[in-house]
Amino acid sequence: MKLSNIPQRYVIVFLTFLSTSVCYIERVGFSIAYTVAADAAGINQSSKGTILSTFFIGYACSQVPGGWAAQKIGGRKVLLLSFVLWSSTCFLVPLDPNRVGLLVFARLLVGVAQGFIFPSIHTVLAQWVPPHERSRLVSITTSGMYLGAALGMWLLPALVEFRGPESVFLAEALAGVIWSLLWIRYATDPPRSEHPKAAAAGFGGALLPTNVSHHKVTHIPWKKIMLSLPVWAIVVNNFTFHYALYVLMNWLPTYFELGLKVSLQGMDSSKMVPYLNMFVFSIVGGFIADYLITKRILSVTRTRKFLNTVGFLVASAALMALPQFRTSNGVILCSSVALGFLALGRAGFAVNHMDIAPRYAGIVMGVSNTAGTLAGIIGVDLTGKLLEASKLIYSDLSHPESWRVVFFIPGLLCIFSTVVFLLFSTGERIFD
Repeated sequence: MKLSNIPQRYVIVFLTFLSTSVCYIERVGFSIAYTVAADAAGINQSSKGTILSTFFIGYACSQVPGGWAAQKIGGRKVLLLSFVLWSSTCFLVPLDPNRVGLLVFARLLVGVAQGFIFPSIHTVLAQWVPPHERSRLVSITTSGMYLGAALGMWLLPALVEFRGPESVFLAEALAGVIWSLLWIRYATDPPRSEHPKAAAAGFGGALLPTNVSHHKVTHIPWKKIMLSLPVWAIVVNNFTFHYALYVLMNWLPTYFELGLKVSLQGMDSSKMVPYLNMFVFSIVGGFIADYLITKRILSVTRTRKFLNTVGFLVASAALMALPQFRTSNGVILCSSVALGFLALGRAGFAVNHMDIAPRYAGIVMGVSNTAGTLAGIIGVDLTGKLLEASKLIYSDLSHPESWRVVFFIPGLLCIFSTVVFLLFSTGERIFD
């Protein structure tokens, strides 16, 4: 089948899927490469946590500006600029754990650049994706994060072993350049003549940032957005999701290496299973949501609440049980359940931006993703400090009690977030 015969919205979804995959290959790749380099240089766990969390400081600072920029000049352009910036940084900056200042600057810059990505993607998808396909197509796009993480966990440890940690940066930069060329070649804005009823439905060319008098966005309702309880329900759940995800993504390699005394390089492809599980569950959640809504089995509101609740409560149980598993297979199983059901929950809160505010989806995404990024800063750095404190009590990190608090915190947050979403979320459009 020729690419020209494929509906353009599916081309856009595929390209945004690839973009999230490449971004998460970069994030997992840095965690793996830096962990190896830092351990070789004798860097302690607290300092590692600080460096690993630096990315999220830059990421947090650019979320809302990213939504604003995508709203004003177009998500397609902003997304391309983001990829060019972070890919260039990966290519130009060496990975040397002893050059702390340069490494901090580089991770801040990569964080700022990648902070524009998800608000831009949500802005693009709001323009292209009709409501009846929203859950599954957005879920397909975001599932790229987990496929990228899985591929990173599978391929990059071997690359580090044979070519050294620095080779990971070069591979990531090359992947970013290839994606940018594909985006330039195949990505377009939706024509205004397409989908004449799109504006009423909340998608289409009417949402483009151009000077058309009756469609031009002249005012962004910042106060209404910031005071909206449904928005805060999304914010709280985004915080919890990313706290759990980033703690596992950044510290699971350390848990294998120091908690279980198992080398990542020596493990087989099973180490990618948790992220593959996220990939599958994310897509399944999107299809379940669209089925429940289009068949009118449940309303949009009840569908979002149902999937969010099931996902987060099962993930909570798995997270709190994780430190009881003392074999690599047991940890992989438990983390797979936790991450898989967290991904299922994204069919609840993570698509809800477009339900309540299709015109301002990028901005609402920027606001909620700022909270998710703060979770990364807090969770990754706090985990390093908790582990340093545990070493004083248990002498090393192989004792299961030294990891209990690390995994109990996101488990309890999942329960809290479930209650918040049940009480305050809605699937109705509340922003015109």
